[in-house]
Amino acid sequence: MDYNFKDIEQKWQDYWRKNKTYKVDIDKNKPKYYVLDMFPYPSGAGLHVGHPLGYIASDIYSRYKRLNGFNVLHPMGYDAFGLPAEQYAIQTGQHPAITTDKNIKRYREQLDKIGFSYDWDREFRTCDPKYYKWTQWAFIKMFKHWYNNKTQKAEPIENLIAEFERNGNLEVDAACSEVKKFTAAEWKAMSEKEQQEVLLAYRLAYLADVMVNWCPALGTVLANDEVKEGVSIRGGHPVEQRKMRQWCLRISAYAERLLNDLEELDWTDSLKEIQRNWIGKSEGAEVWFRVEGSERKILIFTTRPDTIYGATFMVLAPESELVDELTTPEYAEKMEQYRQEVKRKTERERMAEARKVTGQFTGSYAINPFTNERIPIWVSEYVLAGYGTGAIMAVPAHDSRDFAFAKTFGLPIIQTVIRPGEQPTNPDSWTESYDSKEGVVINSPLINGLEVKEAISKICEVIESRGLGKRKINYRLRDAIFSRQRYWGEPFPIYYKDGIPYPLDEDKLPLELPEVDAYLPTEKGEPPLGRAKNWHTPEGYPYELSTMPGFAGSSAYYLRYMDPHNDNALVSPEANQYWENVDLYIGGTEHAVGHLIYSRYWNKFLYDLGYVCKNEPFKKLINQGMIQGRSNFVYRIKGTNTFVSYNLKDNYDVTPIHVDVNIVSNDILDIDAFRKWRPEFENAEFILEDGKYVCGWAIEKMSKSMWNVVNPDTIVENYGADTLRIYEMFLGPIEQSKPWDTNGIDGVHKFLRKFWRLFHNSNNEFEVSNDEPSDKELKVLHKTIKKVTEDIEKFSFNTGVSAFMICVNELTDLKCNKRAILEPLTVLIAPYAPHIAEELWHQLGHENSVTIASWPEFNEKYIKESTFTCPISFNGKTRFTLELPINLKPNEVEELVLADENTKKYLGDKKPVKVIVVPNKIVNIVVK
Repeated sequence: MDYNFKDIEQKWQDYWRKNKTYKVDIDKNKPKYYVLDMFPYPSGAGLHVGHPLGYIASDIYSRYKRLNGFNVLHPMGYDAFGLPAEQYAIQTGQHPAITTDKNIKRYREQLDKIGFSYDWDREFRTCDPKYYKWTQWAFIKMFKHWYNNKTQKAEPIENLIAEFERNGNLEVDAACSEVKKFTAAEWKAMSEKEQQEVLLAYRLAYLADVMVNWCPALGTVLANDEVKEGVSIRGGHPVEQRKMRQWCLRISAYAERLLNDLEELDWTDSLKEIQRNWIGKSEGAEVWFRVEGSERKILIFTTRPDTIYGATFMVLAPESELVDELTTPEYAEKMEQYRQEVKRKTERERMAEARKVTGQFTGSYAINPFTNERIPIWVSEYVLAGYGTGAIMAVPAHDSRDFAFAKTFGLPIIQTVIRPGEQPTNPDSWTESYDSKEGVVINSPLINGLEVKEAISKICEVIESRGLGKRKINYRLRDAIFSRQRYWGEPFPIYYKDGIPYPLDEDKLPLELPEVDAYLPTEKGEPPLGRAKNWHTPEGYPYELSTMPGFAGSSAYYLRYMDPHNDNALVSPEANQYWENVDLYIGGTEHAVGHLIYSRYWNKFLYDLGYVCKNEPFKKLINQGMIQGRSNFVYRIKGTNTFVSYNLKDNYDVTPIHVDVNIVSNDILDIDAFRKWRPEFENAEFILEDGKYVCGWAIEKMSKSMWNVVNPDTIVENYGADTLRIYEMFLGPIEQSKPWDTNGIDGVHKFLRKFWRLFHNSNNEFEVSNDEPSDKELKVLHKTIKKVTEDIEKFSFNTGVSAFMICVNELTDLKCNKRAILEPLTVLIAPYAPHIAEELWHQLGHENSVTIASWPEFNEKYIKESTFTCPISFNGKTRFTLELPINLKPNEVEELVLADENTKKYLGDKKPVKVIVVPNKIVNIVVK
C-alpha cells in the first residue's frame, strides 16, 4: 500500500496527545523561545483554509527552534467574549457561554487535525472567571494609579493624595483630565465625594463623558472597527455619535513611550509607521482667539503658528460645546440638521472622507490675534473633538482641507509662505494649496523674510510674551473607551457609593458575570446587567452595569500563557523572568493599531509596577497576508432554469451565479451535486461543452456569501494535514495575500508520496540502505540543509518547499535510499510535515519523537565543486567542453586538454601556436 496519510496522521496525533509531546516547563538549562499566534475568536463558522496560514508558519518556526535546542513556548487559547455570541443569545435565548463552548470545541477539533505543536495544558478562554479575574485585577491597578510626567511612569494614587495634602496640585505634572488648581487647604476642605471626583481626573482608569459610537438597535457602544458607513457591521443597524459617561483607559499618558520604544522592536517599517501615525505626535503652539463681542475665547492648537497671518476663518468640531453657544438664531435649525448628519459617522469615517467638503456657518466671528481681522467661525466634520482642542484656525493657502473648504464656501485665501526665487501669485487662481514646509514667510509683518523654521520659533516667542498662548506637544492617540453596554463581557470590579466609583478588594475577585433573564437592555434603557438579581455588594452598593470591551481580555493574554494555572498572580516573577516576552508574534494587519497599542500600553503599565521584566510585549512581529477565495460561477440563461457552460455563455443573455466551490473540481461542475445543492436547481438543464459543464472563476475575499469557503477538514480528509500545511506555505510569501486554488494541491500531495517512496520499495516495504552516500547524494542533502535553514530563518517558507521538491527529485534520479541522507532529511522536513516525518523517523529505528532530534548541520565541504565544465575554444570559437578538476595549474590544464581526443580531432595535422588558459573558466587554443 502507498503512503496512507489517514492512518499515519491519526496515529501520531494520538501519540502526541497521549505523551504530551509539546508540553513545556521552565528549563534553565535551555535557551527559551516564545512563539505566539494572535488570539483567535471562535466563530460559529469554524476555520476556513485562510485561518491556519499564520498558525502553520508559527508552528514550522516553533518546531524548527525546538530542533535547534530551544525550550519553546507555543500556546493557544481563545478570545471568547464577543458580540456575535451575544447576538445569537438575543435571537435564540441560548446563553453565550453555551454557544462559545460549542464553537471552541469545533475550533479545537479542527486545529488538532492539522497537527499543531501547541502546549494544550496552557489553553484558556477569556470568558473563564479564573482568567478574567486577572483582567479585573489589572483594571483595579489602573484605577489605583496615576501617571507622573516628571518620573514618566505610573505611581500609586496614595502618592498623589499625599502631595495634595502637602501642596495641593500646584506642583503636580500629571497626565490627567482638565482640573482646576487648588491648594492643600482647599483639598482638605473638600468632602470625600469632591476629593474622589478630583482623583477620578487623574486615575489611569477613569469615568468621563465622551463621544461614542452608539447603536440603539444593539443597545451598546461600538468600536470604530465595528462600524462602517454609519451602520454596525454586525446586523447593519444605524449608528450615531452620542456623548455618554464611559470608563476610559488613559493610554495617551504613554504616548511618548509608545512612540520612542518602537525603535527597539523588530517589526516592519510599514507597521511601525502605522503606529507612529496612530500616535500622531505633533509640536506646535496653543493660541487663544477672542470671539467678537464676547468675553469668550477659543483655544486652538496648530503645528504651524508661523502661518497665523493667513488664518482667515475658524472651524469647530460638530461635537464642541461651543457650537450651541456660538450659533446665532438664524443658523440654529441648519446647524442642528448638520450635526445630526455628522452623528451618523464614526470619526474614522470622517477622517477617511476628507475630500468630501461639508460645513455650516455659526453666524459668529472671532478676531485673529495678529491681524485683528474678524474671521468667521464655521463647523465641519473634518475637525475632530478629540484631537487638539476641537477647534482650528484655518489657513487655506497652506492646508489642503482648509483650501477645499475655503473654495467650497468662498472664504479668503492669503499666502504667507513662498519658496526662494518664486513670486507670489493670486490664490484665487490656485487649484490646490501651496506646500509651505520650506520657504520664506511673506504677508506676516513680525516674521516677514524669515525661513519657516526660524519663523515658527520667533512667532512662538511672541505668542508667549503677549500671553496669547504657549508652545505645546500634541498626540493624536486617544484614551481608550473601555465600556460596553453588553452582557457578554468582563464585569467591572466596581461598585458605586453616592454616585462615586470604588474598586472591590482584590481578594473579592473574580466578580463573576451574573445570570440574567434576557440579554437585552432593561425597560429603563440600562445595560443587560441591570436585569441581574442582587447585582450589588453585600452592603447593598450597586455594581457597574457595563462590561469591558473585546480588547480587555486580549491585552495581556501573552503573559498569562507563561503561568496559566497560578491562582495567586497573573504571572509569577520566576515564569516572567524566564519567558520574558514574545520572541515571535504572527497575526493579521487588522491589528496593526488597536490590539497592538492596547497590549503595549498594558505591558508598560505592568512594567512600571514591577510585575513584568520587559518594557515591550512582542519582540518580532510578522503580519501574514490573506488567503483569498477562488470563486466559481455558473451562467443561467435569463428567464430560464438552463445553465450554459463558460465558453458558450457569450452566445446567450446570462446571469452569473456563485456556486459552491466544493461541488466543482478543476472548474468542472458536478451536475448531480448541483441539482441537489438547492431546491430551485433540482430540475436544472445544462448546455455543455465536450460533455462537461465548465465553470467561470474569479479571485475574491473568502466568504460564505460567495460560496468560496474551503473547509480545511475537507482538505485534510482528501489529502492529509501535511499536504495542507505544505500547500499553504507553497502558495507564496507569508506576508502577501494570495488566492487559494484547490486545483494546485494535488501536486503537493504527489510530492509527499514521492518523498515516501525514497524510503520504500515498489512493494511499499521499508527499504533503507546503510551504505556510504556518494558525493552527489551528500551534495544534494547539504545544499537542501543550507537552503531550508536560511529560508526558515527568513520566514521564506514557500521557497523552502521548493527546495524540498528539488531535493526529492534529485534523490529520486540518483535512486538514493541511504540512511545517511534520508535520516537528516526526515528531521529537515519535520517542521513542515510532522506526521510523515514522525512515521519515517520511527521506521528508521528511533524510539523517541522526531521533535527532540537535532537539526542537521550544514557542511560546506559537500557543496564545494571539485570539477568544472571548461569550454575549449579554437581561435576564439568554442568547439567542445571538458570536465576538469578545479584549481589545476595552467600547465596541467594545457596538458590534459592537448591530450584529449576532441582536441586532436579539431587540430588535425596542425600544431597549436599558443594555448591560453584562464584558470577555472576557459581554454583557447590558437592555431594557424
